[in-house]
This record gives sequence, structure tokens and C-alpha cells, in this order.
Amino acid sequence: MAYYRALGSVPPKRHTQHRRPDGGLYFEELMGEEGFSSDSSLLYHRHLPSALVDASVWELPDQALTSNHPLIPRHLRLHELAAGEEWKAADAVTGRRLVLGNADVRLSYAVAGAPSPLYRNGIGDECAYVEAGAGVVETVFGALPVRQGDYVLLPRATTHRWVPDGEGPLRVYLIEANSHITPARRYLSKYGQLLEHAPFCERDLHGPVEPLQTTGQDVGVLVKHRTPDGIAGTRYTYPEHPFDVVGWDGCLYPYTFNISDFEPITGRLHQPPPVHQVFEGEGFVICNFVPRKVDYHPLSIPVPYYHSNVDSDEVMFYVGGDYEARKGSGIAQGSVSLHPGGHTHGPQPGAYERSIGAEFFDELAVMVDTFRPLQLGEGGLACADPGYAWTWSGRGPAQ
Repeated sequence: MAYYRALGSVPPKRHTQHRRPDGGLYFEELMGEEGFSSDSSLLYHRHLPSALVDASVWELPDQALTSNHPLIPRHLRLHELAAGEEWKAADAVTGRRLVLGNADVRLSYAVAGAPSPLYRNGIGDECAYVEAGAGVVETVFGALPVRQGDYVLLPRATTHRWVPDGEGPLRVYLIEANSHITPARRYLSKYGQLLEHAPFCERDLHGPVEPLQTTGQDVGVLVKHRTPDGIAGTRYTYPEHPFDVVGWDGCLYPYTFNISDFEPITGRLHQPPPVHQVFEGEGFVICNFVPRKVDYHPLSIPVPYYHSNVDSDEVMFYVGGDYEARKGSGIAQGSVSLHPGGHTHGPQPGAYERSIGAEFFDELAVMVDTFRPLQLGEGGLACADPGYAWTWSGRGPAQ
């Protein structure tokens, strides 16, 4: 995201001496993408950012994936993954349940009541959607207050932790990329500015407002990374707390964007999903469906037409309102639908006709479209609705 920010104390010229009040040097760290060829920031540390005193294995939550075979549409009830009181002791890092995934992206769900360990994803950027609750995401760049409806964009290798506010469960839907996540490219100028036809602008993006400095010795940080055998975890121990940055500047940093600031694009006839796009990564896009006026042609049918996902799997996370096209299917807030490539899908029986004459849809959903088939994680298997595939016909294979 090429949108320059500067916080705290930085020298007038990059890669030059920046001295502490006692005359010693701060330590400059370049955090950059694509081998010095893309967005970056410079951070100034009080301590050596590379110093380690220990490294050990961190056993990740179950990362196994199971093919969606035979190929059927799926309904996953995510709220069943934390139906009791166990969320009070859970955190948003080690408590993640893998729902769906492929080689490009992993979708997880966490319900948290406790602060997480310090963590960074060394594989790709993370985009977290806050379904419910509030708190703070503390990062090496500074603190980000988060609330219901926020997307939280965390660049790859950003050391951070999730701290719920303690008022109730913090429900987070996590989109973990194997790449970088950016605003939709068609909304950006060649220099990275959000254009006039974009459904949001830089004023809607909220980054840290001041550096976050924390002291501590022998501090652990969990790191997710790749090995030749797949995804692995390592626990580093640093001699000093990594939140020791006195200032930073650049175009790479974490930020939040609230879904209520997305301005929907509407028309006389049904608008296809790309008008709802907000972010993209390699091999997937992120869209959101927000409350909006709908089609106003006198013969329009406001709900989506039936369509075949020839090149993609479509995942919808239903987070609010009343999603018109899925009425009668059992889907409710907290549900995820998976409509895989190769399956024709569309509105539930009766929704097509009921939508005629509608002027407004009060619905809120986050959609991820992937361009490789998705597989089911242990969390997805644990909360699957066995009857969803047959809801269009009204009878299943045993009837």
C-alpha cells in the first residue's frame, strides 16, 4: 500500500546516523517486500533486532487439509467451534481453527478472551476480519484499536499480538495469504493512490498513531514459516522486547479498514461480485457485501442469477443482516458457505421470486474467491452441516 506515513523519531536522511540522547546509535531495520523492489518501511530500534538467545519448535494447531471429494457445496457453522466457555482462556493466535485452505490462502477462525503470545507470520500477509468484540492489536509499528467490522491488515513478518478488551468474546475470521494482500489493483493509480471510482479511500485506512515501546527480557515470539515439508512453527527468544521502535517511516505498515466505510456500487441491473471487491492476494480476492440499495430496472431480479464458478471456489462468511439469497438453507450469522468450482449455484428455492420489487438488502458478508480448489481443515470438518448440499432440491441421497 504505497501511502507514506511517519511516526516518532526518524533522522532527516535514511541510512544515516540516528543517535539516542546518550549519544549511542539507534539500529535501523528495513522491512521491505520483493527483495528491495516494492513497498518498505524503515524502523529505528533501541536494541539489535536480530539478537536471539534461543530457538525451539512451536507445534502449530492442526494444519491438515482434506479434499472436498465428492465435490459438494458446503455449509460450515463457525460458531459451533467455540460454543462453551473455553474462549475465555483462548487467544487469537494459538486458538485458531483451520477451516479451509489451499496453496495460496488459509481461512481460520478464532474466538478469544485472552491476550495472544507475540507472533509473526513469515509466510504471507494476514487479513483478519473482526466479526464481534473489540480490543487492540499491538505491533512493532504501534498499536491498532480494533472493533466489530474491522479488517486488520498485517504485513508479512510484522511482530504483533491480539489483546481482547475483556468485555466478551473477540471473534476473528483470519485470511492468511502466501503472498501480499493489497487493495484491488483496478482501484489504484500506477503510483498506488486509491482512485476516484474506488469504493473507499486513504481516509478510511487507520494505521498506528504513535510508536509502542515495551520493556522486557527473554521475550518469546512465535513464528509461522515454511519448510520443505510444509508449514512449521518456531519459538524465538529475544534478549530484549521487540517493541522497542522509537520511530519509523515508509509505505509498509499494518492498518485497519472498517467494512462500514465501504461505499457499495449499485446499478439498474444486478452487479457482479467484482464491484464488491476490497482486497486481493496471489490466487484469491476478498469482497464484501454490505447493506445497499439494489437494482432499480423495472424488470430487475435483485438476487444473484445462477452461476457456475468455472475458475474459482467461492466462500461467503455471513456476519450480519439477512442474506436474501440463502433464506431457507439454514445459513445464519457465523455461517460459511463453500460453493466450489464445477458446481452451479445461486439463490435458494423461492428467493429468486421473492426478491422482485425489493429496493434494499440489509446483508453483511465477507467473500473470498480462490482460483485453486479449497480443501477442508479440521475446523471446517468439525462444524459442517451434512444437509446443505441438498437444500436446492429438498431431498438428499438417502431419501
